[in-house]
Amino acid sequence: MIERMDRHLPTTEAAVAACRLLAAEFGRAIEVSHAIGADQTSRRSAAGVGVTTDPDGSLPHEAYVEFGGLPRLAVRLYPEDDALLTVEGIECPDVPRDDVPAFLRAVLDDRAYVRTRRFPPGHRLVVPLPGDRTYHEHIPLIGLTPWLAARIR
Repeated sequence: MIERMDRHLPTTEAAVAACRLLAAEFGRAIEVSHAIGADQTSRRSAAGVGVTTDPDGSLPHEAYVEFGGLPRLAVRLYPEDDALLTVEGIECPDVPRDDVPAFLRAVLDDRAYVRTRRFPPGHRLVVPLPGDRTYHEHIPLIGLTPWLAARIR
């Protein structure tokens, strides 16, 4: 079922369901909180007081998913079909909602790694996805946790 959900996640709830399936598959605890309505979601601060719907009449739905265990993983699913994934404190913004399950699977399957550079010194989190796609995020020098340090290549 996860393979089917990896292809297209039309709603925030479908993405949350995919996260729940991955958590169960990898034996991880999961905590989910929802924000429904334009007055509740984080990107709708200009909605106004008492306004709960978007101009088209829909109710925006945002969810925050936190996985237990190591690595520390969190997912904020936005109504605009994208997500902010956090791996060990490293934020990976603007990940398309459809890529969330593949991204999480790569991290949980230990396919994510840290690429290091000597000059100028620096580290990057690299998360490979199917289809020869990768996500790269800069890691601050003080942001290298033991989990990340164990994955340096």
